[in-house]
Amino acid sequence: MKRWVAMSEKNNMKNNMNEGEIIEYLHKIMDHKFINFILKKMTEVKKLEKSFAIYAGVEEPEDVREGLHAKIVGSTLEKGAEKFGAEPDAIKKFLKDPYMRKGFAVVIRSIAEYGITKPQRLIAPFMVVWDFTKQCNLKCKHCYANATPYPAPDELTLEEKLNVVDQLDEAGVAAISFSGGEPLMNKDFWKVAEYAASKGFYISIATNGTLITENIAKRLKETGIRYVEVSLDGPNSEIHDEFRGVKNAFERAVRGIKNARDAGLSTGIATTITHYNLDILPEMIELARKLMVDRFIVFNFIPTGRGKEIVKEDLSPIEREKLMKYLYDEWEKGKMQIFSTCPAYARISITAMDKGTGDKVSPTHFAEMEIPAEFGGAAKALTEFIGGCGAGRIYCSIEHNGDIQPCVFLPIKVGNVLKDGFTNVWKNSEVFNKLRDRDAENYACHTCSFRYVCGGCRARAYAYYGDILSPDPGCIIMEKEWKKITQTLPDK
Repeated sequence: MKRWVAMSEKNNMKNNMNEGEIIEYLHKIMDHKFINFILKKMTEVKKLEKSFAIYAGVEEPEDVREGLHAKIVGSTLEKGAEKFGAEPDAIKKFLKDPYMRKGFAVVIRSIAEYGITKPQRLIAPFMVVWDFTKQCNLKCKHCYANATPYPAPDELTLEEKLNVVDQLDEAGVAAISFSGGEPLMNKDFWKVAEYAASKGFYISIATNGTLITENIAKRLKETGIRYVEVSLDGPNSEIHDEFRGVKNAFERAVRGIKNARDAGLSTGIATTITHYNLDILPEMIELARKLMVDRFIVFNFIPTGRGKEIVKEDLSPIEREKLMKYLYDEWEKGKMQIFSTCPAYARISITAMDKGTGDKVSPTHFAEMEIPAEFGGAAKALTEFIGGCGAGRIYCSIEHNGDIQPCVFLPIKVGNVLKDGFTNVWKNSEVFNKLRDRDAENYACHTCSFRYVCGGCRARAYAYYGDILSPDPGCIIMEKEWKKITQTLPDK
């Protein structure tokens, strides 16, 4: 997911606002009078989106009431902006993007509904990862989806997939990330992606890259895809192809990255680190820089799906800690954003900033954000607002058959989009609500001072203990426990 507000340039602070400033800004403008107005008049997030659009000048009001509501919302935003020296045009500029309107509307409507919480409780997730199909042309060792060359018999129909998009739009979701399987193999992908883009979602795709020819890359751009993330497991064909189970996968993936980049798409490389490729990570980062991608992201290995068969290749807490510190140091070098889906990465970055050894903070384990150190309290506010592990909190997943899960790596069905309704499940799921309370006594991290910025990986807790609220065995404080765990792991 791309950033949900525009990142400011340090030399142009009065005309732009960054994520940290937006959070503090929202804290100040959400007074009692404005909250009551939102609760009474903007009961649906779509109404607030419409007010933003009218205020930004990209839509016309249908009647006097809509115009009046937009004026009230706009004047409130501008009043708050004055306290930060930000010009009204800066706010209008980022609200011209429908994705920004969606994200901003969710935040304001959530604060009005639940108040400011740690982490923030949301009326809708910022992003939904949609495992669009089980179809795939590779045979990856760590595949959480147990993908096959053919679509699953219970895959949604085209009509049902379009219905899913409508439900996510009504809920206020800001971004959809198509995943799989391999989305580009599926016959319905293009129609659904184009429809989703027409609704104003930020659209991204997680792909193995092997099918991205020059023409496909251009079509992705024309369809409205904004970000393409290609998975690589090694810096050469020997390592990558062996892990992916198909010859020439590396060559085709690298070609796909170049094609996407040359088509003007934002690009990234994703790699899952295990003992198989830990030692060659520097070569991976060097390759990413050579390919001039925008982002390099290291996925936390979760022993689920086919990943259960290589569970002994998981990193120890000490190895993971060293890995994240190394990633942060590489990120500090600039020119490319470097992140990890391990929620403890937020702790690593905010600790470095506090010690004066770093000047960037990663407030989330999946979003493309960074906060310069000079924003101090704003950085901490945003980090606690986002809250580390986002499963069931700021994002969730939808499976090929419409089943809803907290995370693609957390195989717990909490409902079905078509049978139960997305908004109903998001608000009322018992599992989701458990994941949102970091202070609950049965939440393993509830006494940790970093519980609001990290919270531990809930998917790893479930994979190892069968309990979403158990400790994350990858956490550094679990090193002694990890040694006991590894003694019980199967040899396979």
